[in-house]
Amino acid sequence: MRHYVGGGFDASGVPFPLFDPARGVVVGEVPSASRELVDRAVGAAREALRGPWAAWSAADRSRLLHRVADGIEGRFEEFVDAECADTGKPRELAATVDIPRAIANFRSYADLLAGRGERSWHTPTPDGRGALNYTVRKPLGVVAVISPWNLPLLLLTWKVAPALATGNTVVAKPSELTPGTACLLAEVMAEADVPAGVFNVVHGGGADAAGQWLTEHPGVDAVAFTGESRTGSTIMRAAAARLAPVSFELGGKNAGLVFADADLEQAVAGTLRSSFTHSGQVCLCTERVYVERPVFEAFAEALAAGARALTGYGPMVSAAHRDKVLGYLGKAGADGEVLAGGGAPRFSDDRDGGFWVEPTVLSGLPEDHPVVREEIFGPVVHLAPFDTEEEALAYANAGPYGLAATVWTGDVGRAHRVAPALDVGIAWVNTWNLRDLRTPFGGVKASGIGREGGDHSLDFFSEPMNVCVKL
Repeated sequence: MRHYVGGGFDASGVPFPLFDPARGVVVGEVPSASRELVDRAVGAAREALRGPWAAWSAADRSRLLHRVADGIEGRFEEFVDAECADTGKPRELAATVDIPRAIANFRSYADLLAGRGERSWHTPTPDGRGALNYTVRKPLGVVAVISPWNLPLLLLTWKVAPALATGNTVVAKPSELTPGTACLLAEVMAEADVPAGVFNVVHGGGADAAGQWLTEHPGVDAVAFTGESRTGSTIMRAAAARLAPVSFELGGKNAGLVFADADLEQAVAGTLRSSFTHSGQVCLCTERVYVERPVFEAFAEALAAGARALTGYGPMVSAAHRDKVLGYLGKAGADGEVLAGGGAPRFSDDRDGGFWVEPTVLSGLPEDHPVVREEIFGPVVHLAPFDTEEEALAYANAGPYGLAATVWTGDVGRAHRVAPALDVGIAWVNTWNLRDLRTPFGGVKASGIGREGGDHSLDFFSEPMNVCVKL
């Protein structure tokens, strides 16, 4: 595990332990970046803006992104191994979602960039000769990319790819819990001949460490962050001091609505997937499901049975996170009904030292209960009945978050009525996490600021400038 600064690898810094979440044992050490190293990384990124990188055309950058994608693809199994070692997620998930999506992030922005143009206008003038106005999009400069532990490579590349596509330089800080794939990505960048200083990686924690020093750095021109809402508020205050733009994808307490006219089998299967993929450690996962009363009992019984039958799920990322989730389950068990799960599983092998929580289905809690209101980010879903469409929307839209939601219905009119009425950034009807990388992605309220994906990311990472030429 090494930092990557100014085109070179650096292992300096006080080491901190790296844990295997599945077994709870230390498997390595990661160097923690000093303030001086963070400063050097920002300086290298600033210097690169004034170097050959500034002269690269959009076509040059597009070809570079394809080379990076090729590099990840060529080391596919290494990336899968690193992703699984860091997060404990099932290998099938990393091999079919995380690593392919990282490759797709670079390829999609490379292709989008290659076909992107700028706008121009012919403007009449009093002398009749006119003027030509056209826009030029320029990079923001040095961008800090702070990525989370749940989808380490996917969410890192989701920001790095458009940032590089638009000509910025990047200083990335991956989560201290999951640094492996960021280290491999730095190696791929070097192999792809990315100019020195264009892409940098520093490791360490958040508060009073690399994360804080990076987001507060006066040489950082913009911050792109995915993580919890409280951390987003802290970063926003730091960026506000120098009026640096921010792009935030933050927490969620996502709702699912199941109407009586839905295909019940499809709704149960979809909710199992939306609630328990990566053991609920995905910002888009469903944590609360509202079911129309005539089918509530049947749905609850089927979902609980499905949760009890789940195998091959992964652990929580850390002991602290496991304890947080189990703390919520303790509150739920005292105040509501546990339909499935509710604790830590026992394996009778070395996994019993790991950070595991059973897939859990709850019911019977009031809407103001912490389990229903607060983001848990684990394999926990709460079920409650509703009687009318208006009541369902009121439940779904309550609370501080607004990231994603699912709607399960066989009525196409209801689908088009309910989905746009949800206070979220993305709503799925009769599916979950079906993504087109060109569409806007992000949340409202405490779930984020701005949108990522397609032109939305390219617009954030670049500044439009108008040029007026009198003819």
